[in-house]
Amino acid sequence: MTSDEDKLNSQSQVEENISQEDDLPEDDGTMSLTAHLEELRSRLIKSLLAVVFGSSVAYFFLDEITKFLTGPVGKLYYMKPGEAFFTYLKIDIVTGFLIALPIIFFHAWKFFLPALTKGERAVLGILVPASVILFFAGMAFSFFLVLPIALKFFMGFSLQENATELQSLFSFQDYFDFVIMFVLPFGFVFELPLAIIVLGKLGILTSEILGRYRKIVFFLSFVIGALVTTPDVISQIAVAIPVMLLYEVGYWVVKYILRK
Repeated sequence: MTSDEDKLNSQSQVEENISQEDDLPEDDGTMSLTAHLEELRSRLIKSLLAVVFGSSVAYFFLDEITKFLTGPVGKLYYMKPGEAFFTYLKIDIVTGFLIALPIIFFHAWKFFLPALTKGERAVLGILVPASVILFFAGMAFSFFLVLPIALKFFMGFSLQENATELQSLFSFQDYFDFVIMFVLPFGFVFELPLAIIVLGKLGILTSEILGRYRKIVFFLSFVIGALVTTPDVISQIAVAIPVMLLYEVGYWVVKYILRK
C-alpha cells in the first residue's frame, strides 16, 4: 500500500514539475502571461537604467552639447529664474535617451524575440540596427541642413522693411523645444523605408499600391519642403529628395526582393 502511495506521489511530483516547466520560455516561443509581464518589467527597468547612465555621461559634456545645439542661432537668453536650470536638465535627459536608444531598441527586440520564427528573428536582427541608424541619420539631416534654413527663414521676418523695429531675441527654453520638435520628426520620417518593407512583408502593402500612390507622395514631399524651408526651389528640393529616395527604396525592396 505504501508502495502504491509512493508511486502516486512520484507521478504527481513529475506532473507538477512538467506544469512548472510549461510556464518557462520554450523553444517554440511560448510564454505564460506572468512570464511576459515579468519579462516586460525587466526590459523596461534595464532601458530606464540605460537612460540614467546615458544622462550621467551626457552631464559631463553638457556645456559642449549645449554649445553644439545653439550653434545655428548664436546667443540665447533666459526669461525666468529657473529656465536655464530646467532647460539644461531637459537637454541632459534627451541626450541620455538618445545615447540609450540602441539599448532600448535591443531590449524591445529581445522582448518580441520568443514570439518570432527563426526567419523573422533574422530579419528583425537586421531591421533593428538599421532603424537606429536611419533614425540618427534623419536627425542629423534635419539639424545640419533643414534647421539652419528654417531659422534663416523665420529670422528673416525681422529684416523686412516694414519690420525695422523687430529684433530676434530667442529664449533658451523655447529654442531648445523648437529644435526638439523640429528634429525628432525627421528621425521618424527616415524610418519610412523600413515601415514600407514591414507592411509589404505582412501583405498590407504591395508594389502596385506603392506605385499607384508614388506621384502623390512625391507631390507631398515638395509641399513639406515648401512648408519647412525658405521659398527658394533649392531648399525645397533639399528636403523633398530624401523623402522621395526613402520611398523609392521601400518600393523597390517590396517589388523585387519581397516580390509583392
